[in-house]
Amino acid sequence: MSNLESHNKQSHDKTATRPLTATVTTQSPVSRIARRTSGQSHGPITRLMSPSDFGHLLKPFVFLDLFDTQGKPNPFAGFGLHPHSGIATLTYVVEGSVRYEDTNGATGLLPAGGLEWMRAGGGVWHGGGTGEPGRTRGFQLWIALPPELELGPSESVYLSPDVIPHDGPARALLGNYGTAASSIKAPSPMNYLAVRLKAGERWSYQPPTGHSVLWTAVGMGSVVVANQPQQDELRQGELVAFKPSNSRMEFEAQSDAEFVVGSAVPHNYDLVLGSHSVHTSTEALREAEARISAIQTRLRS
Repeated sequence: MSNLESHNKQSHDKTATRPLTATVTTQSPVSRIARRTSGQSHGPITRLMSPSDFGHLLKPFVFLDLFDTQGKPNPFAGFGLHPHSGIATLTYVVEGSVRYEDTNGATGLLPAGGLEWMRAGGGVWHGGGTGEPGRTRGFQLWIALPPELELGPSESVYLSPDVIPHDGPARALLGNYGTAASSIKAPSPMNYLAVRLKAGERWSYQPPTGHSVLWTAVGMGSVVVANQPQQDELRQGELVAFKPSNSRMEFEAQSDAEFVVGSAVPHNYDLVLGSHSVHTSTEALREAEARISAIQTRLRS
């Protein structure tokens, strides 16, 4: 359901032009944490990262929403088709279900544990909303595409929970971890993992060589980074950016916890922003906007 970012468009515009200075903190030299934020909440959606703040620090990861309806009826019951270009979105449903549709011809219901991958390329339209009654929780991530893909064909993939590989408590949404390898071809070298731990359990992550971008966001419970002198607690609703390092990270759950971890080779390109798009140049953005307009004309006819 990669339409969640269109919820409260006015709030998105403000976030895209103003850093989250009120909620960002830095850590002492002992800590491996560079910055952390609790984002800005707009109803059931907490915007943890956008291209003008943490997205510059963590690109190719440029946008992250944590959504949680708390079981309230119809918090974002539906959005019409809306466009994207220059990015890929990955929506991971932790609890509940979401509806989806796109101009590649896909439509359906994504259950808990499933994911939607939408590589927008040079332009695509999609929409959706919450599915069956009850609480719906999850994460939506935007990934900036490299120049060779930002104007390429669009691709939509919808995976049910049973086909998402896992190694222990970690599910490989993108990339590889241990024996688990995602079937989705990542646009550049990166890993994106969903982890679930019981209170007291530990889990470690060794970033691959070259993955100097590293972050985590906690959807439920709390964890500490255990293998360092200062054991920083990461709490529900927080996103944490780590200092560049290739050393192993070890997480210990302080309570039952769910969190996502991303690592990647840096995206060494500019971020040129449109209303629903991110490109590497003004020229690429203009070309994509023309393609998006052409798709809209076909939809109206």
